[in-house]
Amino acid sequence: MIPEPLVDSRQFGRWRMHAIQAGGQKLDGGAMFGVVPKALWERRIPADERNRIQLGMRCLLIEHDIGPVLIDTGAGNKENAKFHDIYGVENEGAAGATRLEDGLRQIGIRPEDVVMVINSHLHFDHAGGNTARDASGAVHATFPNARYVMQRGEYEYATHPNERTAGSYFPHNYVPLEEAGRIDFIEGASPIIEGISAIPTPGHTPHHQGLLIESGGERAFYIADLVPTTAHLPLPWIMGYDVEPLVTLETKRRILARAVKEDWLLVFEHDAKTAWSKIQGDAKTYAART
Repeated sequence: MIPEPLVDSRQFGRWRMHAIQAGGQKLDGGAMFGVVPKALWERRIPADERNRIQLGMRCLLIEHDIGPVLIDTGAGNKENAKFHDIYGVENEGAAGATRLEDGLRQIGIRPEDVVMVINSHLHFDHAGGNTARDASGAVHATFPNARYVMQRGEYEYATHPNERTAGSYFPHNYVPLEEAGRIDFIEGASPIIEGISAIPTPGHTPHHQGLLIESGGERAFYIADLVPTTAHLPLPWIMGYDVEPLVTLETKRRILARAVKEDWLLVFEHDAKTAWSKIQGDAKTYAART
């Protein structure tokens, strides 16, 4: 079942933010929780008959002063039915659109209105919607007037995959953008535009980044795959997909402590139910605040 609601909105400082559910995804629960035993993780997210757990693919649209800014883009429309079955991708919207496009339409925004797209990293379920395939089979930018922002190191890592990482990186999601001169590369911690900054959060990939959003004294953090769901808040609950899990551990230790201290609103990309929450606790007991 595709997670609902399609759009969850809130006022954030002087901007309006919209968490858009770009579709459902089902991945193997063991892979999603790494060394954590099934007897523990299944209490939080039950598995289906194929041992898969229900996830979302949540993007974030910010009504920024410069125009609509979109963080991550879901899985897009370019993969085939077999691929969708393997990864449990459910992202078809109305009349041939994707659910991300449906969500944008619901808040009155067209793809051509988006002025900036920021990628946390370039795995297919985060960057697949960067580009789209038209009826002729040609691949083009989904957001024709947007600049695309990503870590230079992530792009290099994505375009030089190895046997373990190749299954997550698909060149048609980002190479056409680079060839068209549409990408603005950043390196490491970096301000992007007023109120939105990149913070390196390595571990899932070496150049994974989170996005810190600040407005009117409030702070939100798009945490992406560092903490994909609220069930992953405990420090050792780390995905088997992470290429550097011990680096993830130290990144989580640093980021979650800061999130509590500075009262951040965390945006959870893959949680099927919870779009965002502040957290409480310490290194042993981090949990979403109810």
